[in-house]
Amino acid sequence: MLNIFEVNETNQMIEQEQLDVRTITMGISLLDCCDRDLDKLNENIYRKITTYAKELVSTGQAIEREYGIPIVNKRISVTPIALVGGCACKSSQDYVTIARTLDRAAHEVGVNFIGGYSALVSKGMTPAEELLIRSIPQALSETERVCSSVNVGSTKTGIDMDAVRLMGEMIKATAEATRENDSMGCAKLVVFCNAPDDNPFMAGAFHGVTEGDAVINVGVSGPGVVKCALEQVRGANFEVLCETIKKTAFKITRVGQLVAQEASRRLGVPFGIIDLSLAPTPAVGDSVGQILEEIGLEQVGAPGTTAALALLNDQVKKGGVMASSYVGGLSGAFIPVSEDQHMIDAAACGCLTLEKLEAMTCVCSVGLDMIAIPGDTTASTISGIIADEAAIGMVNQKTTAVRVIPAVGKSVGDTVEFGGLLGYAPVMPVNTRSCEAFVTRGGRIPAPIHSFKN
Repeated sequence: MLNIFEVNETNQMIEQEQLDVRTITMGISLLDCCDRDLDKLNENIYRKITTYAKELVSTGQAIEREYGIPIVNKRISVTPIALVGGCACKSSQDYVTIARTLDRAAHEVGVNFIGGYSALVSKGMTPAEELLIRSIPQALSETERVCSSVNVGSTKTGIDMDAVRLMGEMIKATAEATRENDSMGCAKLVVFCNAPDDNPFMAGAFHGVTEGDAVINVGVSGPGVVKCALEQVRGANFEVLCETIKKTAFKITRVGQLVAQEASRRLGVPFGIIDLSLAPTPAVGDSVGQILEEIGLEQVGAPGTTAALALLNDQVKKGGVMASSYVGGLSGAFIPVSEDQHMIDAAACGCLTLEKLEAMTCVCSVGLDMIAIPGDTTASTISGIIADEAAIGMVNQKTTAVRVIPAVGKSVGDTVEFGGLLGYAPVMPVNTRSCEAFVTRGGRIPAPIHSFKN
């Protein structure tokens, strides 16, 4: 039973501490849309998305009004398009027509992003999957709301280094294709290891092939709530600190559970998972970096940052798991540089480096996220960065990812502007020593010995 104290506490979280439901994401299977005729395939895709998601936005808005809980984004994820288009697409240009169809459907139903322009190539690429990957620069430059992801490795299969090399090239090509907009296309492109099937967050969301025909996944976020709670126990020992984070995460997750169940009921679509990720925004008081500083760091990037982030991530997950039977996705803490004002400040003054961020990704939810790098960074260097992150994920049995923006025409000290939730970012220095001989060897890095469990 709810009491008046809990109601008032939730209202305070929403009104003063930046609590929101970051996204309601409807996952839609497109497997039954497959057809050898490209025009028919596009027609099937458009019809299914616009039929299933026609009331997604209006339902989210109605829940916002009735419960007073902000729902920032309404999104769609679909079956990886490399699989859906395999029969019909004989060229990269054919895949681009599907990207345009996805974008048109997203505009029609009013969602802000649609994810799933994706390929899963952790062990090797089919010709169809390679065609989709090579189409990504054009697809992202010609669409507004389409997001793309490629999974290049997993703990069970190892890392497909041919795909890693190709993705370095495609990220460079995407940056060039969208150079007039600060290489914005790269902000909608993420490279994964161990990509989850039920992630509601962009740019990496896709509807996994093990999922049902449709599902509702909800991502809830509350860095400001956690930060305010920690202010009340400033100077306390680690036991008190951990209990405070855990209890706060529990309360945040319960809000997400309410929204998820209500959206599921109204839309007639099964509820999938709650993703409790502390996802920051550029807004004041909505920062994961600020939480780490409240824990005791002078600034993010100082010695102790990785330990503080590990503590935060673990307690967030423990609190969330107690609040819902279906916690999934990428639950934990995100560290996107461009979307977090305290991370931006630390990167701009040199306290937070790319190497420190890589260390932090060993213990956080995902990986190197929304990081602007010099536009003249080579494709092989980007591939090396991807390989490093994929190795962290593969060996540690966790999801890791890379979303870097080689900003064309920009160098260290410059700033790239994306606007909205994506914010802005200082261009960070990158180690320029070559790794080309490594990433061009070809083949696959084998799975680690502890992957053999059956």
